[in-house]
Amino acid sequence: MSYVVKIDDLWKRFPLRRDRPGFKEFIVNIPHFLQRNQDSHFWALKGINIGVKEGECLGVIGRNGGGKSTLLSLILGTMYPTKGNIKVSKKMTPLLELGAGFHPDITGRENILINGVLLGLMRDEVIDRMDDIISYSEIGDFVDIPVRTYSTGMYLRLAFSIAIYTDPEFLLIDEILSVGDEFFQKKSKNTIIQLIKGGVTTILVSHNLAAVKEMCNRTIWLDNGEITAEGETEKVLEEYLRNIG
Repeated sequence: MSYVVKIDDLWKRFPLRRDRPGFKEFIVNIPHFLQRNQDSHFWALKGINIGVKEGECLGVIGRNGGGKSTLLSLILGTMYPTKGNIKVSKKMTPLLELGAGFHPDITGRENILINGVLLGLMRDEVIDRMDDIISYSEIGDFVDIPVRTYSTGMYLRLAFSIAIYTDPEFLLIDEILSVGDEFFQKKSKNTIIQLIKGGVTTILVSHNLAAVKEMCNRTIWLDNGEITAEGETEKVLEEYLRNIG
């Protein structure tokens, strides 16, 4: 079975932000200051190796600051690795910052068209699916008024609806299982589960361990930029809970 995502020896370094020294401090402590600046960085990811096979759902868990968001950004391509390689062989549908590409001053319908095209559909395909997207989002007549008037729930529901109607091949999900009210949360979760069962390759990053257990057949635990545990989801979750308790 082929890999949809292949990550080899991935490292990511960030500079540490420090307050700039005053002129006097800089002059008096030049050697120390220069040495400190040479070392003022940290490694957010350290030698990560991951392979995600076609049709697999991989869970990614860990405490805040463990490297999960950095990993997602690198896979998505919004930042570049310091060292290592990432290969993605399928069309990616990110469910991260839902609605980030919406224009507030145009209607929901117009945003559906623009975002559907940005996510890989042809214009005619978006138009053909327009009614289904609107129906799924449950925003009704609000679709024809500017999205700046929407509540947060309406905004997120519409963004989620567009994403799932773009024939996703590889889903990249980060904490979006709380979209909308309780009814819509259940509906969106069931939709993602059906996509996974239908063979859509998925990476799910979440603090919701119950959802990870239900949806992911394999899980990695990221801590301090390194993979602490990897394998069958239930076993990794047990080890994680033992260590954070």
